[in-house]
Amino acid sequence: MDNQRNLILAVVLSAILLFGWDFAMRTFYPQPEVEPASAAASVAGSDAPAVAGPAATDDADAVSAGELVEVDAAIAATDRVEIDAPEVTGSINLTGARVDDIELKTHRQTVDRDSGPVHLLQPRGTEGQQFARFDWVGDGIATPDANTVWTAPAGSELTQDTPLRLTWDNGQGLVFNQTMSIDDHYMLTVVQSVTNNGDATVALAPRGLINRTSRNADQSNFNVHAGPISAHDDAVDFGWDYDDVDEAGGEVAVEGQVNWVGFTDIYWMSTLIPQEGGARAYFSPLGNQTYAAVVQYDAVNVPAGQTVTTTTRLFAGAKESAVLSAYEDAGVPRFGLAIDWGWFRWIARPMWQVLIWLFGLVGNFGLAIICLTFVVRLLMFPIAQKQFHSMAQMRAVQPKMKALQERYKDDKAELQQQMAKLYKEEKVNPLAGCLPIFLQIPIFFALYKVLRLAIEMRHEPFYGWIHDLSAPDPLHVLNLFGLLDFTPPGFLGIGVLAILLGFTMWLQFKLNPAAMDPMQQQVFMIMPWIMMFVMAPFASGLLLYWITSNLLTLAQQKYLYSRNPQLRAQMEKEREEKARAHAREKAGG
Repeated sequence: MDNQRNLILAVVLSAILLFGWDFAMRTFYPQPEVEPASAAASVAGSDAPAVAGPAATDDADAVSAGELVEVDAAIAATDRVEIDAPEVTGSINLTGARVDDIELKTHRQTVDRDSGPVHLLQPRGTEGQQFARFDWVGDGIATPDANTVWTAPAGSELTQDTPLRLTWDNGQGLVFNQTMSIDDHYMLTVVQSVTNNGDATVALAPRGLINRTSRNADQSNFNVHAGPISAHDDAVDFGWDYDDVDEAGGEVAVEGQVNWVGFTDIYWMSTLIPQEGGARAYFSPLGNQTYAAVVQYDAVNVPAGQTVTTTTRLFAGAKESAVLSAYEDAGVPRFGLAIDWGWFRWIARPMWQVLIWLFGLVGNFGLAIICLTFVVRLLMFPIAQKQFHSMAQMRAVQPKMKALQERYKDDKAELQQQMAKLYKEEKVNPLAGCLPIFLQIPIFFALYKVLRLAIEMRHEPFYGWIHDLSAPDPLHVLNLFGLLDFTPPGFLGIGVLAILLGFTMWLQFKLNPAAMDPMQQQVFMIMPWIMMFVMAPFASGLLLYWITSNLLTLAQQKYLYSRNPQLRAQMEKEREEKARAHAREKAGG
């Protein structure tokens, strides 16, 4: 009767774990909803204020009701200068000198090779509006704004070898220039200059801003940040999201010495990097799901006949670890930490470096994950040997433990003291067997972060049906492994990898010594299949790591049992005794 009650309790607890986990995943890892164009247009045309203040943006940057347009139409409607660099292509809108058309040559929209490049920066009024521009602020002075039409030399093109120079004359003695250059990755350098051809000194404050919508933004949660991001005083701030900026209702100042500021998604980022000294930065809600990240320099005096320049860099591209680290080495503080590695940074980044090195050897990230699993298990083998030795010691002292439990069954405090004394005399550590499990936890979560955050893993295939190691297994039992055209929800999406995971865990528990408590035995037999459901929605690469680890654990256990035949014989004897005792209890019950 007790065993039946325990079994029912185990099943209930397992069900709570299963359904509770799915609820937690849907709550903390929500899938972004695709918003239809009509709904997006309605949002864009709401009565929310278009501008949060004169320093945030100009009215021409705001989006009015019904004004959302297709990207190609928006690009074709304006005069532009082409961009053609090693990693990006696109164009610059001469109206407002907006950098609003950036495509990433080496990154596709989906796993489909014909899906086209990622279009990161897009013109004002489009579904994915995101652009940068640079101007000046001055009282009583005609300065370029979002409607200003800049002049470029005939035949201009921005390439890695040919900078672009834009000019605008305010007709009052001031000539404004922007000289843009681009490197071999994703960094534009913008040199703003103003020449005073008048008779009096003028005061102007250079400014750069990034304007973007949150309609197409990645979801931010407690584990992965997406939204406003900044680095100041040599620390990266992930503390603000779009809702926080809305609730602030005005400027959200970046405190301290500003290193860089902008917006990030999981894989992409657009940021402004000001020159040292004399700049303040802030985020501002513009209404209609639109936001600005602004860098504004202190006003400078421009004497008659003089020219003043300010240099700001714009990063608009993929958060590739090697590229960000190279920019950090070149003087952009903490740029490598724009990837939100979180608490496990101390192990996730080294693990990622090892994966990259292994990928260079084997040419496939799936094989690299398998090789990484071999490396981890090899490093942990001495600990596993100690665990096995500890297990053998615990088996040897079990008769003495049972005697103590029988003698002091009515005195729990004395039993604990006597058990501690026994452990000390026999030099047994009951917690030694848990050490490998505790060591595996940070490794497991670090690999999860790598698969979730490292863009180099995005769309990387393994073999067969696994076309993206950073995505869940696409073949599910309930859709007959892809034959039926639907995707099962959440934890019901059991695929081939999840089944292999459950089966290898079951084999591992079968090879382990039988638990003393029948309740534990029942839980151990159910747990592999519960974990099959729990792990099904995770990245294929993570399941591949766990399956490989289980197989290596089985091989390791076989090897250690062959080196300790007396322990194997003792285990078999105990199992037989437990089976006979269970049969007698069932017959007598």
